[in-house]
Amino acid sequence: MSEQRANFGSKLGVILATAGSAVGLGNVWRFPYMTGENGGAAFLLVYLGCVLLLGIPCMVSEFIIGRHGAANTARAYERLSGGSAWKYVGFLGVLTAFLITGYYTVIAGWCLQYIYASLMGQLNGDATYVSDYFTAFSTDVFRPILWTVVMMLMAHLIIIRGVRGGIERFSKLLMPLLFVLLLIIVVASCMLPDAGKGVAFLLKPDFSKMNSGVFLGALGQSFYSLSIAMGCVCTYASYFSRQTNLVTSAVQIAGVDTLIAVLAGLMIFPAAFSVGVTPDAGPSLIFITLPNVFNEAFAAVPWLGTVVSLLFYALLSLAALTSLMSLHEVSTSFIHEEFHLSRGQGATIVSVSTMLVGIVCSLSLGAWSGLSIGEKLLFDLFDYVTGQIFLPIGGFLTCLFLGWFVPKQLVKDEFTNWGTVSRRLFPVYLFLIRIVCPLCILVIFLNQLGLL
Repeated sequence: MSEQRANFGSKLGVILATAGSAVGLGNVWRFPYMTGENGGAAFLLVYLGCVLLLGIPCMVSEFIIGRHGAANTARAYERLSGGSAWKYVGFLGVLTAFLITGYYTVIAGWCLQYIYASLMGQLNGDATYVSDYFTAFSTDVFRPILWTVVMMLMAHLIIIRGVRGGIERFSKLLMPLLFVLLLIIVVASCMLPDAGKGVAFLLKPDFSKMNSGVFLGALGQSFYSLSIAMGCVCTYASYFSRQTNLVTSAVQIAGVDTLIAVLAGLMIFPAAFSVGVTPDAGPSLIFITLPNVFNEAFAAVPWLGTVVSLLFYALLSLAALTSLMSLHEVSTSFIHEEFHLSRGQGATIVSVSTMLVGIVCSLSLGAWSGLSIGEKLLFDLFDYVTGQIFLPIGGFLTCLFLGWFVPKQLVKDEFTNWGTVSRRLFPVYLFLIRIVCPLCILVIFLNQLGLL
């Protein structure tokens, strides 16, 4: 079966597709506000260290499992585990991706609504107006569902085209477009009055801000930013050729992911400082704070503010779509292979079922707000269970599985491409994956539960 399995057609396809999986709303939204809350450049430096110690080793581990298993995430773990209980780590990854797809599509749909709102001039107003607009829209019955369906259909039409004709082809189109849009907004933002303060905030370290909170925040961001334990990385790696250098690819992908996150900071902070907005606006940043920032920053040329707002939400939509493609593929490849259905049938089942999950999540914010479990709305519950429980547990168990259960020689062969790549880093990698990474993920888990 591994000989008949589809592969990415080029090294560029591998990098752009897998980087697209990692690059999402977390880069353009979560990274800037995390940086803002944790003191700017000091957080960035710690984050880079965490990527090296945690992100890249964990990504290489999922690469090894995916490429060696040459199957969907659940079957890849099963093959390496010999059918032991470790196989359920793979099933956990598939379940996590499925649940994230449902509510992530809702947020992605909000980005599409804001493209429309920018075009129609519906975001022009003061801070109170923009805040009320978001509340009214997100709790509406029909509009969020409409955009959720549209976003899911876009991902569906890409996935049914397969690995090369769909995922790789569109990654080569969408990722450069995303990068160009980002650069355009960065330039526009950095040309604003007092923009230099925002640039300095991001690039000039303030070590007085350093504390355990900064470290824990950077550790968590490095884990989530690279899509660890969602099944995405493992699934995409199953389409890698035997010639793909796993370590080099992981470093390149982490580099692209981090570059886009830093550029997102250069896009947001100069604009925020130019109008006197604090850079630690939190999760409300992109849908409440930034529209008002764009209105104020480009007040002298209103049409320019509209264009920047339009480009920004187009950028967010592209980032969301590239991540959604990979999340969708995790479940599609599982249904396709485990139930012996065609790719189109598998993708349709995933699209319809996750669309229903998304509709329920969207309604839980408004019309069905009475549906809650443990004082959490269903939307928030899905986010909490997947992000703060399933992902850390999956990442922790993956490290233990590859570091201590899978035969060392097998791991070494994959890591070194069967001796064709230098093995000098292998002892370092093995130490990180056996000791450092599990401890780091455990710290993340305990911190999120409020136990640390």
